[in-house]
Amino acid sequence: MTDAMVSIRNVTKNFGAFTAVDNVSFDIMPNEFFALLGPSGCGKTTLLRMIAGLESVTGGELLIDGEEMSDVPPNQRPVNMVFQSYAVFPHMTVEDNVAYGLKVAGVAKEEIGPRVTEALEMVQLPGLAHRKPDQLSGGQRQRVALARALVKRPKVLLLDEPLSALDAKLREHMQLELAHLQQKVGITFIIVTHDQDEALSMADRVAVMEGGRIKQIAEPGTMYENPDNRFVADFIGKVNIFDASVSGRADGKVTVDIPGIGQTMIAEPAGSAGGTADRVGVAVRPEKIAISKDEPAGPGIAAKGRVSDWAYYGDVSNMYVDVEGATTRLSVTIQNETRDTMNSIDIGDEVWVSWSPADTLLLNE
Repeated sequence: MTDAMVSIRNVTKNFGAFTAVDNVSFDIMPNEFFALLGPSGCGKTTLLRMIAGLESVTGGELLIDGEEMSDVPPNQRPVNMVFQSYAVFPHMTVEDNVAYGLKVAGVAKEEIGPRVTEALEMVQLPGLAHRKPDQLSGGQRQRVALARALVKRPKVLLLDEPLSALDAKLREHMQLELAHLQQKVGITFIIVTHDQDEALSMADRVAVMEGGRIKQIAEPGTMYENPDNRFVADFIGKVNIFDASVSGRADGKVTVDIPGIGQTMIAEPAGSAGGTADRVGVAVRPEKIAISKDEPAGPGIAAKGRVSDWAYYGDVSNMYVDVEGATTRLSVTIQNETRDTMNSIDIGDEVWVSWSPADTLLLNE
């Protein structure tokens, strides 16, 4: 037995000779907002559909609230699902859409009205009960789909790319709303997404998948600042990764030689128990790097290069710096704190880039 709301134990899913989910194990706790994140085809949606009962499990165990689900049909599982397309009925009013599942389940008529009202208030649609879906905005239709799922009071709410059809500004707003809603209703949410910002901003924990396997499970801050491997480091946010050679290991630190950058000491990742590889990946996030026309003073990692390109995004700019001998063109994120920040350095300028060894990641895999 386990205290977990959802337990995935050595779960595998095969489609013929293709393995979509490969021997995956982890627990999702009660009242947790959990994200399955990864590129297209990594197995995250298949895993969600197995939890929902829409796909069978080839091997392993899948438990919800301590009960094995292998022989439990989808409509008898304590879960409900919100799809990418919303799947609201266009011919029904908002009220009827939300009430539909309760009617099918045979809930007493006198109970349906109050529960629908409660669900609509929960998703901030109290005055729109008699409208049709075509009279609503995309965000409002998404809330109708959420209300319809929540009205049945499931133990687990499954969300399959629920915000991907919304424009960028509305999607950001709905991310915050979903996180607040999950805290309010206090049930387990499991979201599938390929959007890193979406997962990091909403979830209590994130599982990154690739090739049907779990690459890392961690809280968002840990995932971003301490990725376990190259795939996670590269998939979560922007990162500069260098191939480096190891020249020594001592006292929990590794001395590495980075082509074009030089030699430096980096802390061994926690739990690595000391590596043996003579080639490693060395990574630094673009926002951790300082850029200046003057040589930096004091300790740290520094190299001279030339600006080869830049991209302006309004609040930030990305500078790209070529360092002679380096295997990677450095990406540097600059916060545009003043209106003339973007004019201080231009393409073709010689610059110094520098960062702290403490902000440098060592990737053994």
